[in-house]
Amino acid sequence: MTLHYYYAACTLGLEQVLVDELKALGAGQVEARRGAVAFTGDRAMGYAACLWLRSAVRVQEELVRGRVRDREDLYALAGSIDWSTSIGYLQTLAIDGSVKDSFANDTRFPVLVVKDAICDQFRERTGKRPSVAKDRPDLPIKLVLQGEEAILYRELGGEPLHKRGYREIQHKSPLNEATAAGLLLLSGWDRKSPLCDPMCGSATFLCEAAWLATDRAPGLGRAFAFERWRDTDLDAWRQLFDDAEARSLRGADNVPPLCGNDWHAGALSLAEKSIETAGLTGKVRLQEGDCRDYVPPFRPAVVVTNPPYGDRLSPDAVKLEESWLALGNFLHRQCAGAQAFVLCGNPELTQHLGLRAAQKMPVRNGPIECRWLRYEVDA
Repeated sequence: MTLHYYYAACTLGLEQVLVDELKALGAGQVEARRGAVAFTGDRAMGYAACLWLRSAVRVQEELVRGRVRDREDLYALAGSIDWSTSIGYLQTLAIDGSVKDSFANDTRFPVLVVKDAICDQFRERTGKRPSVAKDRPDLPIKLVLQGEEAILYRELGGEPLHKRGYREIQHKSPLNEATAAGLLLLSGWDRKSPLCDPMCGSATFLCEAAWLATDRAPGLGRAFAFERWRDTDLDAWRQLFDDAEARSLRGADNVPPLCGNDWHAGALSLAEKSIETAGLTGKVRLQEGDCRDYVPPFRPAVVVTNPPYGDRLSPDAVKLEESWLALGNFLHRQCAGAQAFVLCGNPELTQHLGLRAAQKMPVRNGPIECRWLRYEVDA
């Protein structure tokens, strides 16, 4: 078996969740990094990672690494790869780059060097070259240039892995699907206990919880870049996909009681569409209204929610406090004996819950430094 080296990126704070996911998949040499996890495996492991990882936002395969001190070194390194094993000249590519403390001042020049090396190789062999396409390229490439070391990856997923396919329109304050799934895994929810989100927005937590409980692979409803590559083991991929479909069918009826509420009719409309597209119609119960007055259809054992926590000096500061007071009221009145997990990016707001956090887990939500707070609601 040829060993391949992979790199999966995730939200800061979810590295251990991703480590556990990869070990469960059978990945080798699993090593946590900042905002990512490195691992090894065969080709099928890369496909399985794209299909099954819930907390990852992308999976990359390392193609080559080497010492580069100038343009010529980088050109030679990029040219040392046989790019025709990935795509043909009629296909497309795109190159993204990150640069730190290298011979180049920014990403534009080294990215252009790599593009030239690839296109020149195709021209020399076929007289033609692939085109560059920023939108859905067949071969997305990532260049990492740090100091005198350069690494070239190919992106297995193409579109970020959090784009599951069930959420077409973004809510005003979205929590991406991979972060929501990672937070659910971080909570230790048993996938069976009644779960509620009293400020559900577009229902991302609820959709991810349902897919987690039913053993549905998050990548089942989408396509991946690696499916368009020449060297993809299509038999191995087909077997993985068929197995994931079979598991999803077997678990389809294992949805525990799930419910959500939001005061915003537009957000609930998006939630209903997401639930329908995710194949969960009739399996998640939604209501519209103020969180303070929300009476869930069952007593939740676990509450997960992402309440608003905008700028405390903004004109909406009073509204933010009222939202957190309403959430605290809901927890005290409707969730006795439950565990509540609340994502917060403004620690001053937590005082309005009237609860003391039993655990504070640092995590990022986009650019915002947050805490995933666990509360034990007194019975």
